[in-house]
Amino acid sequence: MEKLFTIIVCLFLVNTSTSAFAQATDSDTSFTEQNSGQNFNYLQNFKQKSNLVSSAVKQGLYENSVFKIRLDSVQKDIPLDYNEYVQSYINQYTAPGRRDEMGRIMGLAKYYFPIYEKAFRDAGVPEEIKFLSIVESALNPNAVSRVGATGPWQFMSSTAKIYGLSMNNYIDERRDPIQASYAAAAYLKDAYQEFGDWLLAIASYNCGKNAVERAMEQADAMDYWSVRQYLPAETRNYVPAFIATAYVMNFYNQHGIMPQACNMNMKNDTVMVNKFVSLNNVARVLNIDVNQLALLNPAYTQRIVNGTAKVPRRMIIPQMDKAKFSVLYDTLNGETLMASAQPATAALPDVAALPAPKLPSFHKVKKGETLSGIADRYGIELQELKNWNHLHGSKAVPGQRLQISTGDLSVGKTASPRNKNYVTYNQTGSVGASMAMAN
Repeated sequence: MEKLFTIIVCLFLVNTSTSAFAQATDSDTSFTEQNSGQNFNYLQNFKQKSNLVSSAVKQGLYENSVFKIRLDSVQKDIPLDYNEYVQSYINQYTAPGRRDEMGRIMGLAKYYFPIYEKAFRDAGVPEEIKFLSIVESALNPNAVSRVGATGPWQFMSSTAKIYGLSMNNYIDERRDPIQASYAAAAYLKDAYQEFGDWLLAIASYNCGKNAVERAMEQADAMDYWSVRQYLPAETRNYVPAFIATAYVMNFYNQHGIMPQACNMNMKNDTVMVNKFVSLNNVARVLNIDVNQLALLNPAYTQRIVNGTAKVPRRMIIPQMDKAKFSVLYDTLNGETLMASAQPATAALPDVAALPAPKLPSFHKVKKGETLSGIADRYGIELQELKNWNHLHGSKAVPGQRLQISTGDLSVGKTASPRNKNYVTYNQTGSVGASMAMAN
């Protein structure tokens, strides 16, 4: 009898609840479509309202976040927006398992960032784009992606050629931190002039300008966050990763990240070489580790500096006493050092028989080249290059014919050791004169 009474009471309560719910639903016009007489699904509407509340809470969370405040404090020319996508990468980069890797990258940045900053200043590009190289290659000049993008700025060969980088059996300038940085700066400046938005320019560095143009058309918008969903999947994460990297490189202390010592030589000299020179032999003469010398000269894929009379090549060596320069100079002009550095193919010139070469009188500017990059290439001062060509600005116009010598500046000019000039790339990225190695 008690069981029967309990069942009756339960049925009564269910009916009462159902009626109350139905009445409440019918009386709530926000859940009723009056014109059609059909009821909206209550749970669906509740979910939508909950999502709106959740979004509002999230927005408030991100607006007041300490991460946003920090990013705002270091923002310069490029918007360092903060949202859940950026936070996701901040979490990844500051995770305990990644802290040593970030500390190692910070050590390498002491060597590479001054190079990048100089290239960007010369090109008129915001220097904070230097953080993009960490996303691209973790500051590894020998990095090669699964699709063949190479170097610290991960250039594909087709794009590298457009922006003036050389590639042959002996050299791959995509690996050269100096040349590749000028090319990257030129690309990004071109992209910014096309899109008018630095984040879109950065996105195009990953997926190409055409993909960004298509995304802008689909979104009918001209800013990165509006077009993000129409970009390739990889590119959607590329800009948030860049912003997160900028955050970590500025606020590593707050996350227990300790910068490691840089394993690169911080003080170096640059020598312009007009013949084939073996890095192994140079290392032997200077009594230094050949692997360290190769790290300073990553573009020479066979560890041979393929300098010629027409195109002298830059060789970076650890800074040393000037007396050692005399030894290096004399040895480079001797027969024994050059023997193992001769090209393996008969198509290349017999460099041992070359007369004392001179700088070419003129240089035709290629797309992507800068005046500073051209000056560095030929070992001359930027101001001299401007003076010779009556230039006042820093822009190099593609197709422009530039005078790069006055006729008495020969790379192979014989000079006594005490009259040699030196070029030093120091921690501030400043550049002096150059020393020429002659036959």
